[in-house]
Amino acid sequence: MIYHMIAFVGGFFLDLIMGDPYNFPHPVRWIGRLISAIEKHDLGEEDTKALSGEHKRRCGRRLVLLVCGTTILVTAFVLFLAYGIHPMAGCLVEMFLTYQTLALRCLCKESKKVYICLRDKTLEDARYAVSMIVGRDTKNLSPTGVAKAAIETVAENTSDGEIAPMLYLALGGPILGLTYKAINTMDSMVGYKNDRYSDFGRCAAKLDDLVNFLPARISALCLWVASVFLGKDYDAKRAWRIYRRDRYQHASPNSAQTEAMAAGSLGIRLAGDASYFGKIVNKPTLGDATRAIVYEDILRMNRLAYGAAVFCLLLCLGIMGLILAF
Repeated sequence: MIYHMIAFVGGFFLDLIMGDPYNFPHPVRWIGRLISAIEKHDLGEEDTKALSGEHKRRCGRRLVLLVCGTTILVTAFVLFLAYGIHPMAGCLVEMFLTYQTLALRCLCKESKKVYICLRDKTLEDARYAVSMIVGRDTKNLSPTGVAKAAIETVAENTSDGEIAPMLYLALGGPILGLTYKAINTMDSMVGYKNDRYSDFGRCAAKLDDLVNFLPARISALCLWVASVFLGKDYDAKRAWRIYRRDRYQHASPNSAQTEAMAAGSLGIRLAGDASYFGKIVNKPTLGDATRAIVYEDILRMNRLAYGAAVFCLLLCLGIMGLILAF
């Protein structure tokens, strides 16, 4: 447990300091390639209308088993081998895998690029920058729409990219942490409600909802605590009120949890209708428009996410300390 705690803290700070270097081998990229290979094998690359819904759902369940099983076995083997060489070698490998599981620095770095484009470059540059971190169509977004999209993705991914992985890492090390990331990656790749994926990705999407149920709520709590301590740009009282009112204003039981808290803390309105694959998807709004969204709100959201991550670090260390004590 001592080595586990050292690796956990070391991996957390490596992520905050370094982020994900570009063109660097990354476990999540390998997981993504595995998902793509299985998808192409099961569905092919063309129209899937000839395949029955039951066949797609069966293939989707097999995808989940293969990806999760492979992630668990490979991660366990690497850690077993490293710790077998020497406990310090195992600790270093676990630290590296922990660092690779977290993604807050990268997320905030990419969202800051959107801010810089909005401030110093063209709207087309800003639309392209935000397209790198969101799944919606961005070619017709206004400057305010670009800023709002960046804020929303940081708010949502504070849970998916940092708090939830931290919680699973604290409880089960990189084996559980990377398995969570595998589930999350499957949902992001095949969890869409369209002709190709609505049946094939159903199992992955449902499992993602399940594994994020508690972490999403803990993430919202972490954002609220950060709002208490980060100063006058944030309103914890309003954040709690908006969270209680709007936290279920989304098709997913989890996605609005952090977005509602962030909207309330910043005093802005998020969500609403958005375009995906050329189709407008109607979504409720989150928060009250007590003021207009400005470009600097991207930076404020980033600071809020960092504050939430620090509180989650303390929470996780407390959990691991209790496990060690007993």
